[in-house]
Amino acid sequence: MKIGMQMVSRPQPGGMVAFAALVALSSTSCVQRTDSSAVDVEPHPLVTASAVDMVFLPGGTFMMGSDDGDDDEQPCHQVKLSPFLIDAHEVTHQMFSSAELPNPSRWQDDPHKPVESVRWRDAKIYCNERSLLEGLEPCYDESKPGLPCNFEASGYRLPTEAEWEFACRAGSQGDYACGTSDKLKSYANYDENSGWETEPVRSRKPNRWNIFGMHGNVCEWCQDVYDPDFYQASPQLDPHGPPAPNGDAKRVIRGGSWKASARMCRSSFRQGQRTGDTDACFATDYCGFRCVRRMTLEQWNQQQHNQPSADVTKPDRMANNSS
Repeated sequence: MKIGMQMVSRPQPGGMVAFAALVALSSTSCVQRTDSSAVDVEPHPLVTASAVDMVFLPGGTFMMGSDDGDDDEQPCHQVKLSPFLIDAHEVTHQMFSSAELPNPSRWQDDPHKPVESVRWRDAKIYCNERSLLEGLEPCYDESKPGLPCNFEASGYRLPTEAEWEFACRAGSQGDYACGTSDKLKSYANYDENSGWETEPVRSRKPNRWNIFGMHGNVCEWCQDVYDPDFYQASPQLDPHGPPAPNGDAKRVIRGGSWKASARMCRSSFRQGQRTGDTDACFATDYCGFRCVRRMTLEQWNQQQHNQPSADVTKPDRMANNSS
């Protein structure tokens, strides 16, 4: 089955950040940079065969973590990532229902709100179901305990922690992709403006790569096992986190939520959460997820060659993306 994607031509807030750019902070902070040797390809929005908005990120090198953050965010270290696709927003009730999976969410009053209270295992099963809907090879082996991930498969999976932070930062170098915390209310649903519940995705401004909700609304499951000391020995190229131990190990969740403080919404902030896979009473109404998928630059270039440009109309509630 040919994987259909539509190229989307819509204005980008503030312009996309070229991956050949080099951005540096003062010597007292962690230096953030994109890969100056990377192919000059910018992030680009697209729509998948199952009508999901995603963004193609051509990969690059950046500095992950923060030397000024919590102990588990240190040391700031260089990471190089391969190209990948990432959902433009968290998985919604509407998207989740397409996989015909039981929805455990607390707030189901709007199909465009993000799912929450989802176990790590159920998030992975959704990734597989979405892969099958598009004729892709599922990443997770459901016949084995823990549903191990095949990172070489063509289907959808949870982002690695490094992929998540790279997408969240969108070429930025501070605590927030939007700059400072005084601007956060325009970009994130968190404890100061949430009304203590989730809100529909796209309700606030996206980052410079047109990715919504990375700083708030719901925290997001990542693929990695949580280890507070992992950054001290993290591989530089496409890190997947530490090996999975036996039992229900904590997994990384990233990003702020409707109940998080501004400090917990920082790009480098990390948390470990039990997966809930063995907990019949699992309830985390602040935790959702989004999907990623591998795509090489060659595949991307071929996709551009095969697919004509197309305009996609968004719901009226989409936030005003002007700077």
